[in-house]
Amino acid sequence: MRYPVRICFSGNKLRFRFSNLTGTEPVTLSQVFVAKIVEAGNDYIPVAVTFDGGDSVTMAPGTETTSDEISFEITAGESIEVSIYLGEYTQMNAGTQITGPLSRGKYSYGNFAQERTLPLDLTRNTNWFYFLNTIDIYTEEQNHALVCYGDSITAQSWPDYLAQRCWDEGYHHVAIIRRAVSGTRILRQYDCITYQAYGLKGETRFPIEMNVAGASAVILQHGINDIIHPVGVEVNPFRPWSDMPSVEEMSEGFRRFYISHARELGLKVWSGTLLPIFGWRTYNEDREKMRVAFNEWLRTASVFDGCVDFDAAVRDQADLRSFAPGFDSGDHLHPSESAYKAMADAVPSELLG
Repeated sequence: MRYPVRICFSGNKLRFRFSNLTGTEPVTLSQVFVAKIVEAGNDYIPVAVTFDGGDSVTMAPGTETTSDEISFEITAGESIEVSIYLGEYTQMNAGTQITGPLSRGKYSYGNFAQERTLPLDLTRNTNWFYFLNTIDIYTEEQNHALVCYGDSITAQSWPDYLAQRCWDEGYHHVAIIRRAVSGTRILRQYDCITYQAYGLKGETRFPIEMNVAGASAVILQHGINDIIHPVGVEVNPFRPWSDMPSVEEMSEGFRRFYISHARELGLKVWSGTLLPIFGWRTYNEDREKMRVAFNEWLRTASVFDGCVDFDAAVRDQADLRSFAPGFDSGDHLHPSESAYKAMADAVPSELLG
């Protein structure tokens, strides 16, 4: 598996964290290499990522592991690629699907981890990011991280567009770190055999995913699945009506699971309003009233340092229940690419400085 990553800070050491958090079997990373992406020539130099001096590491189910520090000179704006060779049969349960202009990977059949070019006939593109969790850069102290926390909407393109905006507008001291898992909710957890991370709840996710070196602030854009998922056991035996929370319960979940932990880490906490859902398959007026009421709390509650009003950035001004023309992906829940750009533009500059 090969994942390209654009590096936003200059530094001289790298450290990698890998995760088998949602796996139910041990996972062995047989070899891991990192190399700068080069356009041509013979200057493609893979550097081994080691673990206690060894080339491989085995992660027990439900655990994460951190590599050794490796010397690696990198200049802001350069891109690297991380290549992971899995030499054994491997349970692929610890991964998440991520999209966006900066989030693209490949996988090949065979050990090509040190090769500059992967064989065309044995290689496929993928947006599934397995095992690779975080890259730490040893850099100047003034550099910091802004964490974007959420569900499938954050797993899609707006954090990538925000990272591009930071670079283009000269905010070169902030890294945009995405912590997003599709289908997740604040309050309820359920198991999903096709996508193990899908059912994690906020109380489970947040303390682990906020393990981000140099983080200064977090944007919380989470909660729409709490509102749209419950449908009754006659429709889905795993989504009873008893799972439907109140707005007060969702707000209390934010306070208990997110805000209190973020404050312990010394972080600024910004809310992100929930997007329109008119036309989504479980839409009804009661769910819309919940969304509107929760958004009002997200905009006005004194527990936050500020609010990123994503809803205002993408909604139709003539019908506040709906996406603006051209901003609906087609399912009436997830934004279009142009709407994701609008979400990135809605983040206040003071969060990026």
